[in-house]
Order: sequence, then structure tokens, then C-alpha cells
Amino acid sequence: MEIPRIKLKSGNSIPVLGLGTWQLTGSKGADSVRKALELGYNHIDTAEVYDNHREVGRSIVGFDRSELWITSKVWRDVLRHDDLHKACDKALSALGIDYMDLYLIHWPNPEIAMAETLKALKELQDMDKIRSIGVSNFTIRHLKEAFETGVPISVNQVEFHPHLYQKELLDFCKQNNIIITAYSPLGTGAILKDETIAQIAEKTSRTPAQVALKWLLGKGLVVIPKASSEEHLKQNLSVFDWELSGQDIKAIDSIGVKHRIYDEFDNFDE
Repeated sequence: MEIPRIKLKSGNSIPVLGLGTWQLTGSKGADSVRKALELGYNHIDTAEVYDNHREVGRSIVGFDRSELWITSKVWRDVLRHDDLHKACDKALSALGIDYMDLYLIHWPNPEIAMAETLKALKELQDMDKIRSIGVSNFTIRHLKEAFETGVPISVNQVEFHPHLYQKELLDFCKQNNIIITAYSPLGTGAILKDETIAQIAEKTSRTPAQVALKWLLGKGLVVIPKASSEEHLKQNLSVFDWELSGQDIKAIDSIGVKHRIYDEFDNFDE
């Protein structure tokens, strides 16, 4: 089946399910991306620091570029104007494409003026090298700072899963027409062992992963689970023809665990 899409502030429509490619490198990574595309995925999420642009680029050869959604992220150390332009050109060359559908600031950097970075991103958008502008790991405070530049932000990609239900951030993004993309939507495996999730999975004859992804999708998020096996790739695709009950959604909402896996920068103050 065709993966549903959500329309962004930029006017472009992003597929709600994508393949996260962190740690998918080398020939194994390239094979995983290509297998995903063959199964029906059309949204691939990568980043400069994943060091797999060339593998992704090789994997998408032969597929209709207009049907694909390619997201990449620029690292926090190269957010100055000229550096960012060079990073974008380097990424496009490695990926073998003329434009990226979405380009994100991977992490905020307080040492580089956000206005300078977003100005460069807007220039890249005007040059049609990127179609939509986004950010990653931005708190409400960071988003408010970005708003002051006047450059439209379409997406905020953050860690989001049943053990890190960032409701305040989600509500703020919805109020400002920003779509959240959930990375590590399975909490690097912790969610699969959660008792509440496991009980709902058993009751609905689904996997714990499918239950967690369905919960996120139901809240209007985009999800980008990493998967390398054909079995898991297929399972992740099978989340669109069934629904969680209101009772099940409330149960997941109420799990109450707040555990952030990626806390390498002490700038989370939502």
C-alpha cells in the first residue's frame, strides 16, 4: 500500500513512515536501504555524520526520484553560512541527487547565530537545492529563537517514544504548524520490553514495535524506525490498516516513564 503523507508548512508532503539509517553503513547498509525501497518505502532519513550518503545514493539508483523523499541533516559544527553551503553541496554530490526534500540542523549550536544558519538554509531553498527546511533536537526555547528569524521551519526531528512522551513540545509544534519526526521511536529497543506495550500487542495480535509506531502516528508524528531485516521492514509497513482503541492510547499515554536516550547536550529545558 502507499504510505500516507502529511503536508508541511513548505507545501511539500512528507511520507509519515521512513527508514532511519543511523549505523546502516557499508554494503549491509546499502542493501537495507534498497530492500526497503523495493518493499515500498519511499522516505529515507540520513545525515552527514552517519557517513552513509554514498550508500544511500547507490541504493536509490533506478527508483523514480520524484516519488522519493530524502532527508539529511547538517552537523552542528558547520552551521556558519559558507560552511553550510559547502556541506549541502557535498551531501548532494555524495547522494547523487540535485535536491534534498528536507534538510535539518542536526543539533542547535549556541556558538553560531541561528539567524546566520537559517539565512543560509533559506538561500539553499531559494536555489532549489532543498525543498523544506527543518531542525532536529530543538526545544521550545530553540524553536522560539528560530521563529525570530522569520524563516519557516517545517519539521522538528526529536527523540520521541512511549518512554519519552514530549507532550508539551508536541502541542507547541502543532500550534505552530511544525511536524515532529520521531527518531528512535522504539527507544533503541526498550519499548519492546515495556509491559503496557506488550499487553496491548498481545491483545491486538500485533508486535510491540507496531503498537509503538501506531501510537506515534496517531498523534500526527512522522516515524523513522531503523530496520535492516526484511521481516522488520515489512512489519513496520503494516501499521496503516488497523487502529488502537482509545483505552489503549490512554494506557500508553500514562506509562509515565521519561527516559531520554540521547542527552549528550545539556540544553533540554522544555
